[in-house]
Amino acid sequence: MPTVQKVSRTDAGLAAELRVSVMRLRRRLMGERHPDNELSLSTMSALGVLYRRGELGLAELAQIERVQPPSMTRTVKWLAEQGLVVRRPHDTDRRQVLVSLTARGRDMVLADRASRDAWLTRRLADLTADERAVLRQAAPIIERLAQGD
Repeated sequence: MPTVQKVSRTDAGLAAELRVSVMRLRRRLMGERHPDNELSLSTMSALGVLYRRGELGLAELAQIERVQPPSMTRTVKWLAEQGLVVRRPHDTDRRQVLVSLTARGRDMVLADRASRDAWLTRRLADLTADERAVLRQAAPIIERLAQGD
């Protein structure tokens, strides 16, 4: 039976192993959500982007989330109705709408992240110092891969 080390010697093998591993880790992290959080993964993702990047235009938020602007408009409308985001007109272009988190939205993001981070921190503690060092080096590379087109 092929091992991860053998399969990942080629770029195609590495791609396959990373795909499977990242998908499994994502699935596991989704299961570690805060128990009070009933929001969909897509709405949580939009909140997370706003938390990380700050106020954004609807079009930019849609582009980052890789959804069509009308879909993001519906999501943001619902989030605003829930008191998780606020919308305001752009300062110089009234056709644009800017979106930012409310304190309640920020608290929801932080609570959900704390739950997932606690689980992952416990799992990282099971690794050796060298393994954690490798992951520290890999984290920005994986982020760069995720951001690419």
